Amino acid sequence: MQMSPRTKPKTDGSISLRKARASLGLTQSELAERAGYSVRQVARWESGEVRVREAVLQYMLTLQPPSPNPADCSFTFIDLFAGIGGFRKGFERAGGRCVFTSEWDKFAQSTYKANFGDHGLYGDITKVDAAKIPDHDILLAGFPCQPFSIAGVSKKNALGRKHGFECETQGTLFFDLERIIDEKRPKAFVLENVKNLASHDKGRTFGVIRRTLTEKLGYKVSVKVVDARSFVPQHRERVFIVGIRPDMGVQFDWTTVDIPDPAFGPRLSSILHPEDGSEEIEPRFLDAKGRVLPKYVLTDHLWGYLQGYAAKHQAAGNGFGFGLVTPKDVARTLSARYYKDGSEILVRRKGGNPRRLTPRECARLMGFDRPGSEPFRIVVSDTQAYKQFGNSVAVPVVEAIAKALAPIVAAVATSRKRAKGAA
Repeated sequence: MQMSPRTKPKTDGSISLRKARASLGLTQSELAERAGYSVRQVARWESGEVRVREAVLQYMLTLQPPSPNPADCSFTFIDLFAGIGGFRKGFERAGGRCVFTSEWDKFAQSTYKANFGDHGLYGDITKVDAAKIPDHDILLAGFPCQPFSIAGVSKKNALGRKHGFECETQGTLFFDLERIIDEKRPKAFVLENVKNLASHDKGRTFGVIRRTLTEKLGYKVSVKVVDARSFVPQHRERVFIVGIRPDMGVQFDWTTVDIPDPAFGPRLSSILHPEDGSEEIEPRFLDAKGRVLPKYVLTDHLWGYLQGYAAKHQAAGNGFGFGLVTPKDVARTLSARYYKDGSEILVRRKGGNPRRLTPRECARLMGFDRPGSEPFRIVVSDTQAYKQFGNSVAVPVVEAIAKALAPIVAAVATSRKRAKGAA
């Protein structure tokens, strides 16, 4: 017997559309108005009465969620070298509101817009007039790390290329931060880079950075290397530089940042797909029974190559090789090159070759996803998603920093408002 249109099973598209609307906090009427369709059309799509065309569904999924209510935010910030918004996500969780964003990579822009997108997103920061950037309380920047990273320096040395500040395309971008800080004089800034920044060129690179921030710009600077493994099941050391404007009267105290004991940190079981059908099925990564799709399992050829490569370097006394993990372990650092072979984090499987993490697991590993919240939107290819998560900051780390820094900025802003009102 043929089923009537109103009794047909709901399609994946209808479910995805309904979830997207819920994540935006919109009614069917509000979604229809924003998307340019009738309320009845949206209702028919969500009920499964009419199948949502793929092009329409993808457009709906990229609609921008509402920005935080300014009245509920205690401070403002700008997001430079924003990537996919790791800094933003952490500082929004601490009560901040983003007023300006800059990111040059078009694929990262797509992901950022799909998850935030409440204001214009500027590209090349070198072409942005600092005077036109909105006033803000805190400047955030994970400026490009490749010129200073161990892997980046090794690669550039092998190719006979410059690195650090001599890298013309990326190393000098720090000085764009300098001109923006000098022009806008935010109450504070938080900068992030790889741990190797502190030792690059025998410490001379970091010396230039510190002197620029303290002597030239006059900020009180505090520096700390933080390992994300206290928050997520990943050994990921990054250097954070927190600066506070001298008239604020304080210096950032790292002891106020709540960093849990890494010995009691989470393990990979907290971010891996359970593969038992207990989680909501995301067809891009899981089959109908909740199992990770075969495309993430290493081929015999690649697995054989990685084992041979590791054995060769082990015999030579080197530490190069793959990182094979179980749900009880903590992973190595997720890098932007993960898309190539996934070798730094390979999940052991019973009776078969290991597999890569899925992009959804990478979102969890970097702290973009957390229980009870709407999943981070992954709107690019797996290759681009791996690059984006590998280049990002660990969200819970910057959230912890934000929660320690926000009261300082908010307290000064409040006291000045009171003083102004009394006058």
